Amino acid sequence: MGNVYVFDHPLIQHKMGILRDKNTSTKDFRELTREISMMMTYEATRSLPLQDVEVETPIRKATVKMLKGEDIAIVPILRAGLGMVDGMQALVPNAKVGHIGVYRDPDTHKPIEYYCKLPSDIASRQVFVVDPMLATGGSAVASIDFIKERGGKNIIFMCLIAAPEGIDFLQSKHPDADIFIAAKDSHLNENAYIVPGLGDAGDRLFGTK
Repeated sequence: MGNVYVFDHPLIQHKMGILRDKNTSTKDFRELTREISMMMTYEATRSLPLQDVEVETPIRKATVKMLKGEDIAIVPILRAGLGMVDGMQALVPNAKVGHIGVYRDPDTHKPIEYYCKLPSDIASRQVFVVDPMLATGGSAVASIDFIKERGGKNIIFMCLIAAPEGIDFLQSKHPDADIFIAAKDSHLNENAYIVPGLGDAGDRLFGTK
């Protein structure tokens, strides 16, 4: 079973508080999403493999630690997931970026893929699937389904806010995926919105509320 990590760092929690405020502007919301995503990436990449590399300092040769390869892929779920990419790339600028678009069929309520473009070598990469919200978990599960169908194996899901219902559903369908969360909220309301949440992340990121 994959692990669930909920961040308790004071800076992340402080920024999450501002992010939730309905009076936070689109510009500030976008910048806060970037900053929180960057700080989460710092911790979520803790297990990346290292290798010994010899360099020459101004004083002498030295053996240092560097990442073993650049095998990282960031896959945002459109559209809100795009808001997390810049912050992550600030720390891992050589990561490849894929994109997945999913919508829910109004009749069957099942997730339907309308766009999926992934790195050709996705099978050999550590994949970070990102979306600010994990509500019902339907889009996250469907997106990871699509990645696995294309050969992806090592998958982490990262979000800003999650509801217990979404966490449970994602773990039940993809028990091998670790989940990184900036804040775990109380529950979903009758409209499947996270409570207390922050509203619609996509609308707040792109000013379409």
